[in-house]
Amino acid sequence: MSFSKEFTKGIWELNPIFVLVLGMCPTLAVTTSVKNGLGMGLAATFVLLCSNIVVSLIRSFVPDRVRIPTYIVVIATFVTMVDLIMSAYFRPLHHALGLFIPLIVVNCIILGRAEAFASKNSIWDSIADALGIGLGFTLALVVLGSIREVLGSGSILGYPIVWKGFKPILVMILPPGAFLTLGLLSAIFTKINNTRA
Repeated sequence: MSFSKEFTKGIWELNPIFVLVLGMCPTLAVTTSVKNGLGMGLAATFVLLCSNIVVSLIRSFVPDRVRIPTYIVVIATFVTMVDLIMSAYFRPLHHALGLFIPLIVVNCIILGRAEAFASKNSIWDSIADALGIGLGFTLALVVLGSIREVLGSGSILGYPIVWKGFKPILVMILPPGAFLTLGLLSAIFTKINNTRA
């Protein structure tokens, strides 16, 4: 498969949130704003890209019986890097995302792509896969965060966009708002995919 096809399949055909339904914990927890969704998406994309590259490079050297622990160590290394960099240079975002940054280590998207794709494909295909899946994850988080932030607090990226008479729907920035928004977007995504097929 070509680089562009590997890349684009992660955005739409294999979107981790709306198709594969992976990574639901950070998806529901951090999408109270666009900034949080974007930060989590970029952090996960960095880890996914770096771990896919390393897993693709070491795939022929790792014995089957220690394959998964090896992948987890690789992923944990890059998550630690992201955690330390965010703590040093993006303190407010690091504080907002909290425990969900270290939990990237056990994110099913990252480990799933390492096991299902990077361990069986070339480095270039693994890079394309990581970038596509990462971008699909980031876009899904940003869309969810945008809807929840606009409806829940009347702002976007922290800037008020309210109109006269608008009253924020507080449930949208609470956990039930995450479930409602995710459910509606998943239904729309599925409907579009079914009409395209």
